[in-house]
Amino acid sequence: MTYFIGVDVGTGSARAGLFDVEGNMLAACSHEIQTWHPQPNFAQQSTADIWAGICHCVHDIIRHTETDVRQISGIGFDATCSLVVAGSKGAPVSVSPDGAPEQDVILWADHRATDIAKRIDATGHERLNASGGTISPEMQIPKLVWLKENMPFAWNDAVYFFDLPDWLTWKASGSLKRSLCSVVCKWTYRGEKGENGQGWDSSFFKQVGLGDLASENFRRIGQEMAAPGEPLGSLTEDAARDLGLSRKTRVAVSMIDAHAGALGTFGCAGDGATMALIAGTSACHITLSGTPAYVPGVWGPYLGAVLPGLWVNEAGQSLAGGALDTIINRHAAGFELRFNASQAGKTPHEYLESSLLGSGGRGYYDHRARDRHIIPDFNGNRSPLADPLRLGMAIGHSTAADLEDLATEYLAGVQSLAYGTRQIIERLEEQSVPTTQIVMSGGLAKNRVYCQSHADITGCKVVIPEQPEPVLLGSAMLAARASGAYSTTLKAMHGMSKGGQTLMPRPDVRPFHDKKYNVFKGLQGHYQSIQMIMHG
Repeated sequence: MTYFIGVDVGTGSARAGLFDVEGNMLAACSHEIQTWHPQPNFAQQSTADIWAGICHCVHDIIRHTETDVRQISGIGFDATCSLVVAGSKGAPVSVSPDGAPEQDVILWADHRATDIAKRIDATGHERLNASGGTISPEMQIPKLVWLKENMPFAWNDAVYFFDLPDWLTWKASGSLKRSLCSVVCKWTYRGEKGENGQGWDSSFFKQVGLGDLASENFRRIGQEMAAPGEPLGSLTEDAARDLGLSRKTRVAVSMIDAHAGALGTFGCAGDGATMALIAGTSACHITLSGTPAYVPGVWGPYLGAVLPGLWVNEAGQSLAGGALDTIINRHAAGFELRFNASQAGKTPHEYLESSLLGSGGRGYYDHRARDRHIIPDFNGNRSPLADPLRLGMAIGHSTAADLEDLATEYLAGVQSLAYGTRQIIERLEEQSVPTTQIVMSGGLAKNRVYCQSHADITGCKVVIPEQPEPVLLGSAMLAARASGAYSTTLKAMHGMSKGGQTLMPRPDVRPFHDKKYNVFKGLQGHYQSIQMIMHG
């Protein structure tokens, strides 16, 4: 027997799963990681905290399954697209304005570089075409400019800048190779230029104020790239000791967490134009195509970010589960909900889901939110409006502040996220990137109301994979490829995928959602008008 470990570092936790060659998960473990917010719009983490969480999880699954570590032939990593700053011998370099030494990670959701992103947009450089015409403050280039301008000592102390997935593989293997997934999606690298570092655009870096990176021949951000799943070598002695694994365990080139979720779900889809929707704290909408498509407000096209030879378009919502958490946190009945959910042994989301599913004849709960309309842009709009400064909206409130009203508010929030997905699909279709089915993964894939609403509102078939942890599975697929159990990542994807449950759209609720969708788009326009009145 041979086994593989998949490691996933999300926004709030580090996780690890143990899989066999057919993709069966034998065990999984999760460990919380900490986020610091020293100022508004700042979000920071610690690589030491993240690595400790990973090691805890790997030890736990080995202990739980009593697995002989000599049979674990590969390990794969995915993580959020956060920026890591490493100094001499890998020492952490603080990214915090208060100098906290352990905080060396600028989290993806950090918006400190919003003004810098707007300044970069104003250059009109053609590299912006590959990110929908604008660059997001969640990407690495604006963060690097901010760091250089606001923390010059940290900039000068930095020996390397990593995307978090690449830092993990460097920590595990000692290899400085960067994943094409990371550099093409978040660093403006041209994947079509190859893996020898020729995909960096020096003119872009000079124009945005990072000319010194170009003059160094991009040494600090990567001179060698590799496709996800390619082998990087074996674990270092230190990493093997930390993880409790054999030094012979092979390390795979990493992926961004959402893209690992896409890899772990595409294989369970049937025929048809498929979108992978990875929905947790945020949501990513990933499509694959054989030819590049430039779509306003949608990131990409990125060659090889998931599978070699295929172009990725990536849309997203800055908050998905996070938007629903915001709705719960702000409601007067939020405390009552948490108490009732705890007594029932459920999460607040599970409790509300059960309440909604049982509230209407034949499960037709949709109309409960007929008069409640929400725009869920509490942390900006990533796609397709590409406006990180947008705020949320809600209309249709009465004096009610009870648990029933919270369920209505929650339902309206779920529906609003699905309207956002419909808007993304329509924008992609305008550029000949169709979607006929959506494959779900992430925490919200377990939410029946969320999944069925997406089927009803988009008109697409929704597939929920049988595999309970498709993001971890995606990283395990990388490990299987790196170990040699599969000759390509594509073969690992097909060989380790299972089937899934299918939800079909309900045609009789489509007219209702068409009306609410038109309201949704109208409110987006009203928001813009309000901003012009108040700030124009």
